[in-house]
Amino acid sequence: MSTILVTGATGRLGRQVVEQLMNRTQPGNISVLVRDAAKAADWATKGVQVFTGDYDTPATLATAFAGVQKLYMISGNEMGKREQQHENVVNAAKAAGIQHVFYTSFQRKNLEANSPLALVSNSHLYTEQLLAASGLTYTILRHALYADIIPDFAGPQVMSTQTLYFPAGSGKTTFATSADMAEAGAILLTASAAPYSNTHVEISASEGLSWEKIASILSQISGKTIQYVSPDMDAYTSTLAQAGVPPVFVSMLAAFAQTTALNEFDIPGQLENILQRKPASVESYLRQVYAQ
Repeated sequence: MSTILVTGATGRLGRQVVEQLMNRTQPGNISVLVRDAAKAADWATKGVQVFTGDYDTPATLATAFAGVQKLYMISGNEMGKREQQHENVVNAAKAAGIQHVFYTSFQRKNLEANSPLALVSNSHLYTEQLLAASGLTYTILRHALYADIIPDFAGPQVMSTQTLYFPAGSGKTTFATSADMAEAGAILLTASAAPYSNTHVEISASEGLSWEKIASILSQISGKTIQYVSPDMDAYTSTLAQAGVPPVFVSMLAAFAQTTALNEFDIPGQLENILQRKPASVESYLRQVYAQ
C-alpha cells in the first residue's frame, strides 16, 4: 500500500515529481496514475505501484486512491472538460479518505472570472473553490509560468532573426523551471508536518523578469544582438496567423502576452524557501537549451 500517489505521472511535471520522490522515500511508498502503463514500466520494475486510469473514469480513480494518504493532483489539460474531471478527482479523494491533496494550480493576480486568461484560469479557480469546500486537507500549489516555455513563446527562429517578438510590453514574470517545481512538490509531499494546509502557496521565483531582459540574456548566450519587439496585439496575431500558427494557439499566446503585459505573473513566491537554495535561474536554463 503506497502513501503518496502522483497523477499525470508520465507528463513533464509528473515524471520529475516521481523522480524526486524516489530520492526521498522508498519506491513502495509511491504510486502513480497514468493513461499508458507502458510509459511507467521503468518505475514498476523499481517497486512503484502503477495504476492505469484517467480523470474521466471515476472507477479507475477509486481503485488507484484506495489506501493513499497524500495525493499530488496535476491539473488536467483538456480545457473544456477540466472542471468535471477535477470534480471527479476530488470526489474520489473524499471517498477514499485521502488525508492531504496537493493541487497544481496556476499563478495569477486576477482571481476573477474576467481574467484575460479565463480559458485557463477559471477551471483552476473552480478547483480551488471545490477543494476549499470539500472538507479535505489541501494545499493549492500556484505554479508560476515554466521557464521551460520561454523557447516556445520566443519561437524557433529567435536566434536566426535576432528578434524576440512578443507583445508583453514591460511586464515581468517570476518564472521557475518545472524541475524546481517538481522538487518543491516532492519536498512538501514527504514533509513530516502538513505544510501550507488549507491555503495556497506561490511556487515561483523571488524576482520577476521582463521579456526585454530575456532578449538580453539570449544576446549574451548567442553573442548576437537579440532585439525585443513588443508589437500591438493585432499585428502580433496577424503575424502568427500568416505564419500558419493554428488559431487556438494564436489566441492562447496572445492571452499569455496580454496577461504578462498587465503584470499578472509578477508574483514573488516561496520556491527558494521550500527548496532551501536558490532556484535555477532563467539564464542558466536558457543556456542549457540554446547551447545544444
